[in-house]
Parts: sequence; structure tokens; C-alpha cells
Amino acid sequence: MNTDITTKMKIHKPASDVFEAIVNPEKMAGYWFSSGTDRVEQGKTITWKYEEYGAEGVIDVVEVQDNEKIVFTWGETTVTMTLHNEDGSTLMQVTESGMKADDPDLVAKMVGQKEGWVYMLTCLKGYVENGITTLRASLVH
Repeated sequence: MNTDITTKMKIHKPASDVFEAIVNPEKMAGYWFSSGTDRVEQGKTITWKYEEYGAEGVIDVVEVQDNEKIVFTWGETTVTMTLHNEDGSTLMQVTESGMKADDPDLVAKMVGQKEGWVYMLTCLKGYVENGITTLRASLVH
């Protein structure tokens, strides 16, 4: 069983704008985590915090190719973000891999992660295209 999940969204801005919104913690705070301890750069360990949810996650940045690719691990999984220029727009793809196929809660985890990436990309799109900051941290559990 393939345990990868992939989510894609077209963002009507250049890849350089989308990339900067992901790697810059001040910009990220406009649509995703409320803060990050550092800029996303290869070899760094960074803590991202959700003040609203009292939560945080630690990522280890594995690879960064400016305006094209970001790879990091968090927990047991690896996240690969790729940015493809398409006539001034960006096709943003997020693939999360490494979930254990024998996990009895695998399907629920995969659905939850897919929902999370769709939400993150929606917030990113609203932020980069239109400066919308009111979508972040709007999920109710």
C-alpha cells in the first residue's frame, strides 16, 4: 500500500513569491504557523509554533532549492514541496511520505494530513495572491 499523500494547488503568483512565503517565518505567520524560530534553510532544525492551538512542531530541513523545492522531516514523515513555474503562476505540490503501512490508524492519519495540506495550500494561496491573513488558525477541532 502506498502511504504517500500528494496535494496540489495552482497559485497565481511567481514561484519566487510562493517560495519566500514558505521559507520566511514572518511571512509564514500570515497564513500558517504563528511563528518559526528561523528561516527555512538546508541543514537547519526549526520549531514552528501555533500559538492559537498551544502546539508546535520541529522540522529538520533536508534540502532547499531556491524557488523550486523544499524537503523536511517532521516526526516520522518526510514532506517534499515542489514549485513549478507555469506562465507566471506556480503549481505547488506537497507530498508527505513515510507513514507506516501497518499502522491501524493509517487511513485516518492519511485523511487528516491530506485535509491539513489542502487547508495550508488554501491559506497560502489567499495570502500570496491577495494578502488575506484571516484564514490562518481558523480550523475548529
